[in-house]
Amino acid sequence: MKRLLTIFVMAVFLSLSFNVFAKDIKAGFVYVGPVGDGGWTYAHDLGRKEMEKLPYVKPSTYIESVPEGSDAARVITNLVKKGHNVIFTTSFGFMDPTINVAKRFKDVIFMHCSGYKTAENVGTYFGRMYEPRYLSGIIAGSMTKSNIIGYVAAFPIPEVIRGINAFTLGVRSVNKNAVVKVVWTQTWFDPGTERNAAESLLDVGADVLAMHQDTPATLQAAENRGKYVIGYNSDMRSYAPKGFLTAPVWNWGAIYKYIAENVHNGTWKSEQIWWGMDKGAIALAPISDTVPAEIKSKVMKVKDEIVQGKFKIFSGPIKDQSGKLILEKGKTFTDSELLGMNFFVEGVQGNLNN
Repeated sequence: MKRLLTIFVMAVFLSLSFNVFAKDIKAGFVYVGPVGDGGWTYAHDLGRKEMEKLPYVKPSTYIESVPEGSDAARVITNLVKKGHNVIFTTSFGFMDPTINVAKRFKDVIFMHCSGYKTAENVGTYFGRMYEPRYLSGIIAGSMTKSNIIGYVAAFPIPEVIRGINAFTLGVRSVNKNAVVKVVWTQTWFDPGTERNAAESLLDVGADVLAMHQDTPATLQAAENRGKYVIGYNSDMRSYAPKGFLTAPVWNWGAIYKYIAENVHNGTWKSEQIWWGMDKGAIALAPISDTVPAEIKSKVMKVKDEIVQGKFKIFSGPIKDQSGKLILEKGKTFTDSELLGMNFFVEGVQGNLNN
């Protein structure tokens, strides 16, 4: 009798534990662009599909092309009201709407991409994209003949500035004579504006282009002019089969599965995820055969040093674009300093105010 009672109690306990910890996940995603953009949103959607392969993740919902600002709060709220218990908001401008909606729905988990504000039920996630940016800079600096490299950039926020600086440090590590010219588009997704910016850089002699944008318009402009180009977000070589060199790419599935597993196991907590190449959240796309073997070998060597923690990209000496020493030899920028970066390094030609 005692044995039966013990078995019954254990069964009840396991049942309760399952209800608490073995949580099925119905996720909602808020996208700033269309899933067919070939870049930022496309990469997030690949990650969403990867997460859905987990047995406890139900078919998820995504809302695409949501404007940053007040309209985002309405979209997020509607996802909650439709029973989604984990909400992913995938653009910097969704930060405040995410925080505000989360205050009203304490039993829902919210994860915001690239932001810095958290709450008890709100975490953030991002990747150290500056790592493959640096590697792509080595390639760009090695492949340019004009020593003018163009960079089509969205907004002058720390995320974008940090990437431009890492790229330029990579360029200058192999080519001290090269400069990186930056043109701002003031948009994440506008193929026409992006293409015009790329054309303006090609017009002033850039023979390699890079970009921090959501569409492949920069690649198409470079391909049309017979110049080299470095993509972003996903492996975009199909848009520039002749000029494509490589691309820093996202693997959002690694992060999404990690979050889903923690929610399912009852171990989720608000945290600020900022993973590097060592965790597989980011990578460098396969390098084109156009790039000589010795350059590929150098890139792979530096990549291994970054992954193993032997090489820190933002270590001194580092000068700003005016030539002033801002980080002494032997010192390294902290994560806080990286996340708030608001200056250009030596070798960048561009204005942070527009």
